[in-house]
Amino acid sequence: MSDKLKSRLHEIIFEADTKKGKTFDIVLISAIIISIIVVILDSVPDISSRYHDIFIFIEWTITIFFTAEYLMRIMVANKPVKYVFSFYGIIDLLATLPSYLGLILTGGSSLLVIRGLRLLRIFRVLKLSRYTTAGLLINRSLYASKAKIGVFLSAVFTTVIIIGTLMYLIEGEASGYTSIPKGIYWAIVTITTVGYGDIAPVTPIGQLLASITMLTGYAIIAVPTGIVSAEISEQQRLLKKEAGPAFTCRDCMSEIHDEDAIYCKICGGELN
Repeated sequence: MSDKLKSRLHEIIFEADTKKGKTFDIVLISAIIISIIVVILDSVPDISSRYHDIFIFIEWTITIFFTAEYLMRIMVANKPVKYVFSFYGIIDLLATLPSYLGLILTGGSSLLVIRGLRLLRIFRVLKLSRYTTAGLLINRSLYASKAKIGVFLSAVFTTVIIIGTLMYLIEGEASGYTSIPKGIYWAIVTITTVGYGDIAPVTPIGQLLASITMLTGYAIIAVPTGIVSAEISEQQRLLKKEAGPAFTCRDCMSEIHDEDAIYCKICGGELN
């Protein structure tokens, strides 16, 4: 494949700024939606019995299209391994496997719903930059907060173990707390303010502990909110310098670049 042809195919398959790129993504998304609808309808006995052969034809037509698309993405990428093991590369592969697995594994075609994840590409087609930027902002904020959130979750985990054990000792099997794991389950449900009500303390001491647990739950909810909010403010400041994911680096498959970037900030590769 010549470099010129490879470059043109990359523009069509990976880019969302060009007319051909948008058209290709719209066709791709349409195929995904049709495929999911076919899978859903084929699961209804009355409909499947009448149109099963048509559904099979449509599914295999779409599967061949996805297979060709996946192979083309590998061919036009400068570093195919990077694409294959990227998030979308794995999703693209999973979108082609179910039909083939269905030939050897019973029920394998049900995995076709995985294709729904590829609908994330719709954000690139419609250029909903405010939504993609918001999603990126939350993702970065959570990643930057991972250490603090990890410590917070460890503290919560320790708390529910202690409370669950105490409730097991206080209430016992007579109240439904048949084991420590059962007590921990109750503590998690209570501290998260879900309160299914399938088990509840009946003794005064148990009810006192339950009250403390519920009040603690309300206090705990505010902690991660504050942590992430602080990071959102910082990441929002950084994102103002960046453009939305309108084009993809052919070398590392990164989609986030500065608005006036000529080279990829991740790998240094030249951008189209």
